[in-house]
Amino acid sequence: MARTEAERAPVPVLPGITMPLSHRRRRRLWTVTLLASALCLGAAVPSTAGAAGPAGEERADALQRELERLVAAQGGPPGAVVLLQNGDDRRVLRAGVADLESGRPIGPRDHTRTASTSKAFSGAVALRLVQRHALDLDDTIAKRLPTLPRAWGRVTLRQLLQHTSGLPDFTSDPEFLRLVGEDPRRRFDSRRLLDFVRDEPLGFRPGTRYHYSNSDNIAVALMAEAVTRRSYEALLREIVYRPLGLRDTSLPSGYRMPEPYMHGYAFEPSEPPTDVSEALSTSGVWASGGIISTPADLTRFIRGYAQGALTSKAALRDQRRWVEGASEPAGPGRNKAGLGIFRYSTRCGVVLGHTGNFPGYTQFIAATPDGRRSVTVSLTTQINSTLAPDLLKKVRAFEESAVCALLRKA
Repeated sequence: MARTEAERAPVPVLPGITMPLSHRRRRRLWTVTLLASALCLGAAVPSTAGAAGPAGEERADALQRELERLVAAQGGPPGAVVLLQNGDDRRVLRAGVADLESGRPIGPRDHTRTASTSKAFSGAVALRLVQRHALDLDDTIAKRLPTLPRAWGRVTLRQLLQHTSGLPDFTSDPEFLRLVGEDPRRRFDSRRLLDFVRDEPLGFRPGTRYHYSNSDNIAVALMAEAVTRRSYEALLREIVYRPLGLRDTSLPSGYRMPEPYMHGYAFEPSEPPTDVSEALSTSGVWASGGIISTPADLTRFIRGYAQGALTSKAALRDQRRWVEGASEPAGPGRNKAGLGIFRYSTRCGVVLGHTGNFPGYTQFIAATPDGRRSVTVSLTTQINSTLAPDLLKKVRAFEESAVCALLRKA
C-alpha cells in the first residue's frame, strides 16, 4: 500500500535533540510536520585580499568544489551559502538553490533560522549587561530569578552561559514534546518554558560538568529581563542589532519566515525532500534557538561578538576561559566551551563561534579572536550526529576547509 504524506514524514528533531518515534506516533506528529538537483552555482564576489593571488584563487576554487560535493551528497542540503571575510573584503560561495520548487538561486541575504547560534546572541546580551554592571557573572538564579525552583538557586550566570549549570533540558520533557506533537505551530509562552522541568532536580552539582542544555539560555534571557525590566526582544534590538548594524535579524514568536528566505528541507530515504521551513513556531525555543537572520547579518554579528565589541576586556577574559565541551552539532576540529561561545581548534588555526541545527537548517558562524576574519556557513537541511552522522563528518570537514581558506593556509 502506498504511504500517505503523514507516514513519509521525516523523523522530527528539536534543537540539540532527536526523538526516536514509532510509526504510529510519527503519523500523529505530522499534523503540519514537527518543528519540523541540479546545482545552481553563484559567482564569487570579485577577488578579495583574503583570497587574492593564484594560491588564494586555488583555495577558493577547491572550497567551491567541496561545497558542491556536499550539496550533491545523499541527504545533503538543497542549498548552501558560505561567506568568507577578511577585513572589508568578502567572498561568497554558494551551491544549490533557495527553493526546490521555484529553483530560485540562494544568496547571503536570504533569511534563515539561526538555530542554536541564537545562544551566542543571548551571550552578547548578558555580557553587555555585565559590562554595564547590571549583571554579574556570579549572579545566581536565587538572586535574579527567585520564582524558579530553590533547588536551582545556586546556579550562576557564568554556568548558564557555559552549559555547566546542570539545568534539566525542557526540550526533552515528555509533556513539552507531546504538546509540540499535537500542534507544531503552537504558540508557547516563551517565558514559561522552564515550567516544563521545574519539578526536576539539577543533573549535577553546578560547575562540575559540561552538559549542553537548551534551558540554560532561557534562564539567561530571563535574568536579562529581570534586571532591566525590558523584554528580551527589546534588549536584542538595543544591545545587539543596532550597534552591529543587523537590519534583517529578529526573534519572532510565530512560524512564518520573512521574505526572501532559504527553504529548509527534511529527508527520509527513498522519499523527496519535505519543506519544513515553516513547520514550527519559534516560541518553543525562544532565546535558545528562535532567532531568524541572514548569512550577511550573521557575519556582521560574529565578527563583533568574537572580538568582544559589546563587552569589557574583563568580561571577555572570563568568556574565554575554556572547558571541554562541544557545540551542537560539533564544529570543526577540537571544540571547547566558553561563555556563550566555542573555541574551534583546527589544523589551520583557531576561530571562535557557534553552531546550530534546527529542522531544515544547519549553521556555523566563527571569527578569529580579533574579529577581522570570519566564516559563515548556512545549509538548508538539519545535520547532526543523530540524524546523519556520516554527513556531519563531511560538514565538519568542509567547515575546517573553510577555516583554512579563511586563514590562507594549506
